[in-house]
Amino acid sequence: MVKTFIAGLAIGVAGVTAAVYLWPAVDQHREVSVITVAPNGANLETFQVNIPMDRILVGTESDAAALPIGLEWPDDAVFDGSRTELYKLRNARNAVVGVASRLSAADRDVGDIIEWVLHLPARGSIYMSIDPQAAGNQRTGRLRAGTREFAGLSGTVSERWVADAADDGAVAGRIELKASYTARAAVDGAETAE
Repeated sequence: MVKTFIAGLAIGVAGVTAAVYLWPAVDQHREVSVITVAPNGANLETFQVNIPMDRILVGTESDAAALPIGLEWPDDAVFDGSRTELYKLRNARNAVVGVASRLSAADRDVGDIIEWVLHLPARGSIYMSIDPQAAGNQRTGRLRAGTREFAGLSGTVSERWVADAADDGAVAGRIELKASYTARAAVDGAETAE
C-alpha cells in the first residue's frame, strides 16, 4: 500500500510538472520594441509618460500634491526636499510596456539630483541619472546601469516635457525620455564605454 502511494505521488508530481511546462499558466505578452539605429551604431529608443493619466503615485512633503489622495509621506528629515513619482511607461507607439519611477531631491552635499528607473518586465531595467539643469525644456543625463537586455550598455538619455493644450487649465502633456545606448567594449581587460 505504501509503495503504491509513493508511486502515485511520484507520477502525480511528474504529471503536474509536465503539464505546467507544456501549458504555461502565464503567457506574458511582449510588445515589439520600437528601436532605431543611429549612423554611429547606437540604438535609439523613445519612451513616454502621459500626464495625468499615467501617474500612479506621487510622494512629496506637500499633502496637497500627494497621489493617491491621503498618501502619508514619511515625516523624517532625510526625506526633506525629495519627491518620488511612479508612472506607467509607454513606448513610441503609446502602448504600455512597463513602469517608471522618478526621484528628485535636493541634497546639501551633492546638490539637486534627478534619477529614473525604467522597468520593462519582458526586457529588464534601466537606471539613469539626469542633470537637473535644463537647457530649454530638456534635461540630459547618462545611463548608469541595466539588467538583462540592458546589462553592459552605456549611453545618454534626455528628458523633455511636451505640453498639451488643456481646456480647463490643468497640467496635461507627456514626459518624453529618449535613450541612446551602445554596448561597452572590452579594452585591455577593462570595460569602457564606446
